[in-house]
Amino acid sequence: MSTSSPEAVKKLLENMQTDLRSLSMECKKKFPPVKEAAESGIVKIKTIAARNTDILAALKENSSEVVQPFLMGCGTKEPKITQLCLAAIQRLMTHEVVSEAAAGNIINMLWQLMENGLEELKLLQTVLVLLTTNTVVHDEVLSKAIVLCFRLHFTKDTITNNTAAATVRQVVTVVFERMVAEDERFKGMADEPPPVQGNSNRRSVSTLRPSAKDAYMLFQDLCQLVNADAPYWLVGMTEMTRTFGLELLESVLNDFPGVFLQHQEFSFLLKERVCPLVIKLFSPNIKFRQGSSGGSSASPAPVEKPYFPICMRLLRVVSVLIKHFYSLLVTECEIFLSLLVKFLDGEKPQWLRAVAVESVHRLCVQPHLLRSFCQSYDMKQHSTKVFRDIVNALGSFIQSLFIVPNAGNPASTNTPVGGSGSAAQTAAQSGQGLAGVSGVLTTQAAFEYRGTWIPLMTVSVQGSAKATYLEMLDKVEPPSIPEGYAMSVAFSALLDLVRGITSMIEKELAKEEEDAATRDGSEAPASQGNPQEPLAHQVWEEMVNACWCGLLAALSLLLDASTDETATENILKAELTMATLCGRLALVTPRDAFITAICKASLPPHYALTVLSSNAANFSNKTYSIQGQSVQIISPSSESHQQVVAVGQPLTVQPQGTVVLTAKNIQCMRTLLNLAHCHGAVLGTSWQLVLATLQHLVWILGLKPGVGGVLKPGRAVEGPSTVLTTAVMTDLPVISNILSRLFESSQYLDDVSLHHLINALCSLSMEAMEMAYGNNKEPSLFAVAKLLETGLVNMDRIEILWRPLTAHLLEKVCQHPNARMREWGAEAVTSLIKAGLSYKHDPPLSQNQRLQLLLLNPLKELSNVLHADIRQKQLECVLQILQSQGDSLGPGWPLVLGVIGAIRNDQGESLIRTAFQCLQLVVTDFLPTMPCTCLQIVVDVAGSFGLQNQELNISLTSIGLLWNISDYFFQRGETITNELEREEVMLEKQALEKGEPLNRPFHPAPPFDCLWLCLYAKLGEMCVDPRPAVRKSAGQTLFSTIAAHGTLLQQPTWHIVVWKVLFHLLDRVRKSSTTADKEKIESGGGNILIHHSRDTAEKQWAETWVLTLAGVARIFNTRRYPLQQLGDFFKAWEVLLDHIQSAALSKNNEVSLAALKSFQEILQIVTPVKDTEKPEALAAMCVPPVLVDALAAAGPGRPLLRSDSLAERLAQRYMNSAQAQPPLPPPPGGAEELDDSALWWSAWNTWYRTGTECTRPPPPGADKPAFIPSQPFLTALVQIFPALYQHVKSGFSMEDLRKLGVILHGAVSVPISSDASPFILPSYTEAVLTSLQEAVLTALDVLQKAICVGPETLQVMYPAIFEQLLLFVEFSCKPPQYGKVETKHVANAKYNQIQLFAPAEWVALNYVPFAERSLEVVVDLYHKTACHKAVINEKVLQNIIKTLRMPLGLKYACPAESTWKLAVSSLLKVLSIGLPVARQHASSGKFDTMWPELAGAFEDFLFTKSMPPDNLSIQEFQKNEAVDVEVVQLISTEILPFANFIPKDFVGQIMAMLNRGSIHSQSSSFTEAEIDIRMREDFSKVCFETLLQFSFSNKVSTPQEGYISRMALSVLLQRAQDVLRRYVEDERLSGRCPLPRQQVTEIIFVLKAVSTLMDSLKKTQPENVDGNTWAQVIALYPTLVECITCSSSEVSSALKEALGPFKDFMQPPVSKVQNGES
Repeated sequence: MSTSSPEAVKKLLENMQTDLRSLSMECKKKFPPVKEAAESGIVKIKTIAARNTDILAALKENSSEVVQPFLMGCGTKEPKITQLCLAAIQRLMTHEVVSEAAAGNIINMLWQLMENGLEELKLLQTVLVLLTTNTVVHDEVLSKAIVLCFRLHFTKDTITNNTAAATVRQVVTVVFERMVAEDERFKGMADEPPPVQGNSNRRSVSTLRPSAKDAYMLFQDLCQLVNADAPYWLVGMTEMTRTFGLELLESVLNDFPGVFLQHQEFSFLLKERVCPLVIKLFSPNIKFRQGSSGGSSASPAPVEKPYFPICMRLLRVVSVLIKHFYSLLVTECEIFLSLLVKFLDGEKPQWLRAVAVESVHRLCVQPHLLRSFCQSYDMKQHSTKVFRDIVNALGSFIQSLFIVPNAGNPASTNTPVGGSGSAAQTAAQSGQGLAGVSGVLTTQAAFEYRGTWIPLMTVSVQGSAKATYLEMLDKVEPPSIPEGYAMSVAFSALLDLVRGITSMIEKELAKEEEDAATRDGSEAPASQGNPQEPLAHQVWEEMVNACWCGLLAALSLLLDASTDETATENILKAELTMATLCGRLALVTPRDAFITAICKASLPPHYALTVLSSNAANFSNKTYSIQGQSVQIISPSSESHQQVVAVGQPLTVQPQGTVVLTAKNIQCMRTLLNLAHCHGAVLGTSWQLVLATLQHLVWILGLKPGVGGVLKPGRAVEGPSTVLTTAVMTDLPVISNILSRLFESSQYLDDVSLHHLINALCSLSMEAMEMAYGNNKEPSLFAVAKLLETGLVNMDRIEILWRPLTAHLLEKVCQHPNARMREWGAEAVTSLIKAGLSYKHDPPLSQNQRLQLLLLNPLKELSNVLHADIRQKQLECVLQILQSQGDSLGPGWPLVLGVIGAIRNDQGESLIRTAFQCLQLVVTDFLPTMPCTCLQIVVDVAGSFGLQNQELNISLTSIGLLWNISDYFFQRGETITNELEREEVMLEKQALEKGEPLNRPFHPAPPFDCLWLCLYAKLGEMCVDPRPAVRKSAGQTLFSTIAAHGTLLQQPTWHIVVWKVLFHLLDRVRKSSTTADKEKIESGGGNILIHHSRDTAEKQWAETWVLTLAGVARIFNTRRYPLQQLGDFFKAWEVLLDHIQSAALSKNNEVSLAALKSFQEILQIVTPVKDTEKPEALAAMCVPPVLVDALAAAGPGRPLLRSDSLAERLAQRYMNSAQAQPPLPPPPGGAEELDDSALWWSAWNTWYRTGTECTRPPPPGADKPAFIPSQPFLTALVQIFPALYQHVKSGFSMEDLRKLGVILHGAVSVPISSDASPFILPSYTEAVLTSLQEAVLTALDVLQKAICVGPETLQVMYPAIFEQLLLFVEFSCKPPQYGKVETKHVANAKYNQIQLFAPAEWVALNYVPFAERSLEVVVDLYHKTACHKAVINEKVLQNIIKTLRMPLGLKYACPAESTWKLAVSSLLKVLSIGLPVARQHASSGKFDTMWPELAGAFEDFLFTKSMPPDNLSIQEFQKNEAVDVEVVQLISTEILPFANFIPKDFVGQIMAMLNRGSIHSQSSSFTEAEIDIRMREDFSKVCFETLLQFSFSNKVSTPQEGYISRMALSVLLQRAQDVLRRYVEDERLSGRCPLPRQQVTEIIFVLKAVSTLMDSLKKTQPENVDGNTWAQVIALYPTLVECITCSSSEVSSALKEALGPFKDFMQPPVSKVQNGES
């Protein structure tokens, strides 16, 4: 109910009247005046109530009168009355009906009561009510009221004391509240002029309003009182305590800061009064050194000893001053703060340090305040670094708590505060933490360091500084501080400090970033936005710079000492937030320092990790190692409180035994992970620290990388295995997961941070690699694995990190000697490449060639690594890429193919096999998808596989691939051509722009042809590979390809094919073959046996030469038409012939023979002009008729100019090819023939040179066994002639024939090696011609037939042919000599004794059959040509006879019996044809020389010097005799009858011969061998008969002839006489012994001859017989008679026949006798 409502007023009136009545009642007896006053008061009230409507106002007006009775009542000093009165007065006051005057009266009355010590509590209550209900009390009255309360406060009664104290507090508050209210009221009005500055009169407060003035006076006097000076305004104060005064000051300052800040008068008081006061009061504490016990005297007088109540209150005041008036009192606060810092010193009493630390804590929870400190002090020149000192002081304070008191020299703790926190070193210097001072193992949270154990208490909620000792206002004595309290407060202060600063700066940073973002939207330049922005940054940086050293020192120490997980967590969190903040502010050193601290804490103590220690060294000037890391031995106690959770291997170069990880290490590790995970962006270069540490931890925990770089628990190979407790086992998957997520989150980093991360990983990897050098310890793969992981998660921006990433992996890791390291490097590179290619990039790779090439490039770079395992990985990767992305490689093909082709022979088979698999895949699946420009690379790569020498099968298969590729070219020719030509145009344009020539192999040729040329060139290279199988396969493929697909080539390209491919190949093959090794190759790798025909390199090369030459020749044959279009076809032809010649002259039979086959092949080339009318002629020569069609329809896809006649067209062509022909156009029709004949004559010359060379006998005296060409070779050589002759016959001259003869003769003369002879001559007894001999005869036959049908002029060649044949005939008796080579006759060759490696014996062939066949040919030819002029002129018949003389003369001595028989029959045949011709031409004298030759021939034959062989049978003998008879018959029929045409000498010779034949001469010797000679009885008979026939014939035309006959007879008879006489004599001598058979036979023959003669004489006309003859015949008789005594029956019977005819001479007529004598 409101005090002014009617009801309330009514009630008030009633109550007042009641009170007055009660008063009147009480005072009735003792105090009548009071009674009266009371009664008059009742009346007064009633009248007021009756008269006035506004009763309260009226009451107030008359309040002095109304109050009077009650005041009087109080004056009675009667307790009961006084109480009643005070209650009534209070009621009036509450209704605010007391006027100023009344109030003054009331106060006076209360003062009296106070002085009398009455109703003290009631008094206080009354004062309070009076002052709080209204504002009537002012000035002196007010001051009196306040003094009254103060006085009551100092009574002896505690209750009064305390109540008074409370009242004073309230009153003071009221005074200031009034002032605040007053200011509110006047707020709107114009301000009065400010007071003049520097007014020293303290009482001059005229400028202030009433309430303000009261407040001012009150505050000023409080200062005076605390300072123990007399008050100005509070008159009547008797005593005052400093503690109370300080409390009042503090409450005013704390509750009404606005008053001081708005009114200069009050600010003046603060500066001039309060601060000096505080400083003065602090002095005992400052000067005090701990030594005496803390000050216990309660006296208010200042003693030179700290006094807890004052000190504590002063600190409170200071806290308030700093908190509220910092801006006014900058300098003063600097002093206060410095004092505060000093109070933390170790030499101050414990309680002082505790309250000081509480005060510091209060500051620490006000980050904005701290920031102001920093701005005002630390950032100003020549100013104390207050903020830094505070932090450092806290740090030193914490350290000092760990230093066991009285343990070492006190000097060590006496560190000055200034400088840069050098107090930090104290801990390091007092290293006497002797073993286990306190082994306490409690669960209570605590810090333990070097044996000092300090429990940790919860002192305040995070972020609020709730003090304990600063609130102990009732304590006079210093309290005892529990152990750990100061530490706990300091710890909280540190954490709050970090939390406050970081969150404040972070918020401002965030806001700034936000503003920047919004500003970026608008175009406003930043500078206009906020001019103090850079300032803000400077402040933040200064704050961090100022505090980080101290914080780090303290936090690291605490972290080291912490035994409580939560505390550890908090410390780590503080370090983490600081590190992040430093990172955001780009303060590298502090950031790294905090991170290093966390890293060190994660690792086992004293773990040697260079990154951290080198980093620590950088900070040493800031006394960074505060935790005492310099002390080598950490006392066990520092370990004792940690739970060990893992034991593992340290990752160091030298093996070191094991290290231990504690739970705290793992906790720190998690913080580290958290740091990296959430704040990776600000880590920058300190990624290195973080990652290095993680790497070591991962190693110790035994995590190993798996697929994609993820780390999984696994174990190192060597060393004691890691021991993990279950606690950490469950953590491991989590840790490994966080680790992975850490690198996954790298995708959210900005590019710069990402680069930092990559660089850090790279340098970490470098370190790991250095460690892995030279020892086979397992390397740490952490860095490589994480590089891979980072790469994989950042695929979307892979370009920015690709180069550093892959460069490191390629240049460093993949080249590393440690296989495991290398393997991972390769794994990383290949995984990245595969991932990069399969990632869905935007734009896709197909449209971003640059990126694709960038991704593929490392694959190529891997080829530079020499390690096989790396190349294996690389190739596997290629295979996978081909299988997954083969279709979309596009411009990446050259790179991929480059990798496949980067094989070298020093790499193992398996690598080459893998690479080849890739190539096979490419060729089978991807040729159509790759750009055509890459086809050439495919060819090159396939070629390089052909040339590698590790794996033969791959070489062979790659040749197959080349064949497939060529097929592909053939099928897709058109598309490839188009694409290549488009590309060509672009390339040419580019080359033109650069002003360079177009750099492409085989450039002038069109691009598609170049592709073919590359293919041919590659195959060509393989054709000279060292391995025969490769050469063979490549050669076959090359020639097949050219044959199958050559039609696609442009005309000019053939020029390159011929010169650059084919001839180049031939040259190389020829060179290699001629220089090949002749050593025998034992076996062909493995256990393969090598055939003897291939057992030397030379023989193997021979096969290649054969193949190549044949291939080239075949191309010349089949592609003659396009080749002839080339200008230099003739030159090419010459080169080809040269190759054929050099091959033919090769010492290798296989090569030489094949060369001739090629020769034969090119001779079958048809001259298109000649045979256009007769395609069947072509067919007959096995040439495909396409060449003929080529002229009619102009070739496949290459149109010729249409011209009227073929000859004209050709003529035109030869005109165009300038170098081939002179400028004048040749006559139509002649051009082609001219041209061709040149070709064929060139071929003839080659043939001649070859023949001459190979049949030339070796020079005498050569050391080496001579090389003698083989029979098949010579055969082939000779067989070429007929074909060649067809082409050159028109110009074949005698000179050429002579050359031919030389070669044929030479060829036939060549002997065979004895090991070959059985194959060439099945058996030497058979009369068979060798194929060579056949060929020779065929050659002559061809020639002879050509002459036969040829013009007259050719016939002059007949004699030459005869001459050649006759030479061959001579071979029958006189085998030809081959130089000085010793030959044996075939019969003697040692067939079965051929020794290996002994030089083969050379066997002369059995030339008899050949000679005989030649003879038959001669006879046959003579038959045809006897009458030809040339034959007659050249004395062919004479030559034939002359040649036959030899076999006829030798007869039985001939090598073969058949020879002389054939010779005789041939002679007879020839003579039967030739003699008539000779007679015909007798007069010309052309045959004159023939007759003596013939005579000689007859004589040599009929009277041979050779004996018939012993084993000749009778029948054989008779046959031979019949032949002799035949010859004599020829003489008698063909020669003698024509004696008049025949020279006389000749006839004489014949007669002498017949004469000689008529008696068989007996040899003079008498040896056994001669006994068996048989007599040729029939022959003698015929001779005799012929002789006689011609002797006694009456036809003798000339006496000379008769003389010859007579001579012959007498000689005959004389011989008979001699034989008979000798016989008789021998018979007599021999006695019983029979004479030799031979002699007997002879005598029988003579007897028979005599009888024959007698018969002849009988038949002849007597006048024809000379008398002398008769005499000789008769003279025989006695001798015959003497023979009768012989014992041989055969002789007897012959004698009988001889004596018989003599009966005719028994009675001679007389006349005749005289005649006979004359």
